[in-house]
Amino acid sequence: MSKTKVTIVSNGPIRIEGEFEISDMQGNTYNVGGRELVSLCRCGLSKNKPFCDGAHKGNFVHEAKAFDLSPKK
Repeated sequence: MSKTKVTIVSNGPIRIEGEFEISDMQGNTYNVGGRELVSLCRCGLSKNKPFCDGAHKGNFVHEAKAFDLSPKK
């Protein structure tokens, strides 16, 4: 299986690239139509949640900068 890449976009969505599966809380799988790249909403404004529809533009500010989490307890 190829590596899946997750990118947090500044002022935008979470992009998932590669081989992946997205499920809801009941374990039902979203049909992503064979896509190898999708964007997930993180602003809460999309009318197509959990997927991004671009509604964040001009309405969501978050500078995405990577950092290290503290060790797991």
